[in-house]
Amino acid sequence: MKTKKILLGMTLGLGLLTTHLMADDAKARAIMTKVDARDDGESLEEDMRMVLIDKHGKKRVRELHTYSKDFGEDTYEIMFFKSPADVKNTSFLTYDYDDATKDDDQWLYLPALKKVKRIPSSDKSASFMGSDFSYFDMTDRNLEDFDFTLLKETKVRGHEAWVIASKPRTPKVVKESGYTKTIAIVRKDNFVVVRAINFMRHGKKKYFDIKKIHQEHGVWLADEMTMTTKKGKQLLHKTILKFTHIKLNRKISDGLFTTRRLEKGL
Repeated sequence: MKTKKILLGMTLGLGLLTTHLMADDAKARAIMTKVDARDDGESLEEDMRMVLIDKHGKKRVRELHTYSKDFGEDTYEIMFFKSPADVKNTSFLTYDYDDATKDDDQWLYLPALKKVKRIPSSDKSASFMGSDFSYFDMTDRNLEDFDFTLLKETKVRGHEAWVIASKPRTPKVVKESGYTKTIAIVRKDNFVVVRAINFMRHGKKKYFDIKKIHQEHGVWLADEMTMTTKKGKQLLHKTILKFTHIKLNRKISDGLFTTRRLEKGL
């Protein structure tokens, strides 16, 4: 499901630490295998509030409705923007393939152009609808594309956690993600990525933090998360995502997840 994609993407859409740190280690890989295998439900429907905050503190609020569903080992997701007027009826569709040899498919429908645009791999490091999340952040990752290193153990909000670094095995991932390295924190009790620092070019960093999480029928779901872009100590931009009216494992029609439905809207 979508939330898990974002969390795992924060750990895997990454880059380069110094060579002596980054030899793949079995314990770190075993942890990340459990992160990847964590039960995230068969379907998910929810409302999302996206709050965009610029460096002057000015806020813009966007309301969305999202659906995710497993199709075998693959996961499809569709998002509809409900407000404000300048983004209303914009929609976004992702096919997240389990097969590592296939590139994930993503499409964006812009009502002003009345056209569905496919997102090419070369554009996946770009901002998703003006947020601090990229198109790359919106999909899951193949573990075999990365080396993992367990750096240390720590505590986050009273919970025991691991600090894990990741390195892509090919330059393609670095180019697509726009990140040069990352350090992520994984809670020990539920294998959820709760924080991460993503290092970008030109001295920028993106700080991911899951603020609130709850468990429903054995599945951990995020209620609120943030992504903050900084250069040094200077805040450049921040995105807050809040999830409400969460419906887990409800029946969702397969026909919802099509490019034709992007144009039709909710």
